[in-house]
Amino acid sequence: MIQNNLKVIGEKMNKRIYDYLEIRDLKDMLNKTGKLYADRPAYKIKVEEGKYQTYTHKEIRDMINDLGTALINLGLKGKRIAVIGENRYEWEIAYLSIVCGTGIVVPLDKSLPANELELLIERSDVEAIFYTKKYSDIIQNIKFSEKNKLKHLISMDNDENCEGIYSQKELIREGKKLIEEGNNEFLNAKINPKEMEIMLFTSGTTSKSKVVALSHENICTNLMDIGSVLDVTQDDVFLSILPIHHVFECTVGFLFSLYKGAETVFCDGLRHIVENLNEYHVTVMACVPGIYERIFMMIRKKLEKQGKLEKILENEEKYKNFSMQKKKEVFKEIHDMLGGKIKLLISGAAALDKTIEEKYRLLGLNLVQGYGLTETSPVVAVGTNKNYKLGSIGKTVPSVETKLVDVDDDGIGELVVRGSSVMLGYYENEKVNKKSLQDGWFYTGDLAKIDDEGYIFICGRKKSVIVLKNGKNIFPEEMENLVNKIEGIKESFIFGKIQSNDENNIKINVKIVFDRDVIKDVYKVEKDEDIYKVLSKKIKEVNQTMPSYKAIRGMILTEEPLIKTTTNKIKRQENLDAIRKLKD
Repeated sequence: MIQNNLKVIGEKMNKRIYDYLEIRDLKDMLNKTGKLYADRPAYKIKVEEGKYQTYTHKEIRDMINDLGTALINLGLKGKRIAVIGENRYEWEIAYLSIVCGTGIVVPLDKSLPANELELLIERSDVEAIFYTKKYSDIIQNIKFSEKNKLKHLISMDNDENCEGIYSQKELIREGKKLIEEGNNEFLNAKINPKEMEIMLFTSGTTSKSKVVALSHENICTNLMDIGSVLDVTQDDVFLSILPIHHVFECTVGFLFSLYKGAETVFCDGLRHIVENLNEYHVTVMACVPGIYERIFMMIRKKLEKQGKLEKILENEEKYKNFSMQKKKEVFKEIHDMLGGKIKLLISGAAALDKTIEEKYRLLGLNLVQGYGLTETSPVVAVGTNKNYKLGSIGKTVPSVETKLVDVDDDGIGELVVRGSSVMLGYYENEKVNKKSLQDGWFYTGDLAKIDDEGYIFICGRKKSVIVLKNGKNIFPEEMENLVNKIEGIKESFIFGKIQSNDENNIKINVKIVFDRDVIKDVYKVEKDEDIYKVLSKKIKEVNQTMPSYKAIRGMILTEEPLIKTTTNKIKRQENLDAIRKLKD
């Protein structure tokens, strides 16, 4: 049975809990936060080991104004300007100097190869680009292509203009002089909050990737929403770790930190996360599940080494009933290990293992799961310390409506979203817009369940669902989470294999990427055939926890990583094609 257009659950969304600053656009935000938090630290930058440079909110606002003034003076008013590089305050200043009165910003994925970056620059008609030293050669080579409109290269690292390359530092100095001389063009620039000011490429190949058009209204609505449900203040310290070009880090990390008058610090790399948590006394971090899993394994190993894990497991039920404050006291040693100041951990971009989520909360670490897309600026729903349910992505944020369409007998349907944070549309792609945006609703492509209290549970991607002969639906993501819990398995890919040339007769198979060193250490086997036997046994154990129709009937082992996007999402069709080629 199929039901269409299940009722809107707006009445069961997250309620505004905390005071929040009303902002019309990002320029308005900067003007207000520059005054409210003028002398508060906005960034703490490591100059060298043990030495730091702090910039206040007022200083940052002044730099943005100076740089924006210089950009307009270069003739870039209304133009498209790209930004590429590592997470750093110069990237963020460049971004805001573009969108707050100059032109349209195009954040680029720094992990893309040179040929793909070149295609994106061509597609977006970029006329100037900010870049860091690491990408200097790539960008300079791209500049001389006849296919693009690039006119200005701007280095975030050079101290002065040289050899046809502008220095961001020098432009800030020039802009400051221009303002002193009475140039107020950037300062007085009017922002239309409903116009496209941000162009974001979705993951995928450059020829297939879509361009998401976002406005100030989209982003600012999202900032006000999450600011009203998450307990973040001017006293907090954000650790910036995820790629900043991605809307999750850009909105929930960089912009949200400025919006709340907090301080941002930058991670030195994945290996240094725990070190940085201690070094900067971090209170808030937005990250992906894989990183939280890595941190938890480190905590687990320390507890095992200290002989404390068994006691915790024995008293787990008792600890669950403790308040978060009481848990923090009981597990003070663990909190101290993570810097002792952690207040809020936000997980997004992929589903978080329920077991990991539960363990964090057991230890008194406030880990909440959120959900969003580039097309929704990004946050659609988030768990809070007031509204939380294990395995859920939380409730819809205050300004957003959600509903399910095409709901099956199990209560699973496609999640659709409406609200001011939903994109303007895909740039110059009316065909896809007609399909994805209908009557004001954005069709996410994600399948979900919504319980009676309004908590949303993501089940998987609509495109990735495997339909069996008996009509049952298999959600690969759900099963992959189970397989990935097996020690020695790095990642997995669930797929359907047609039996006996009957397209309707499909059996579930899995491709497993294993860690040979872990397998050797845990299971004491080295030969490929023995590894296969060990993991086959483990897969059978997983099968016993599921209905028979979900059982995994075949297995492929490899040490080669799965094909993924730059945001670490599995490219399902590409992986399936690779398996078929292997079979052929």
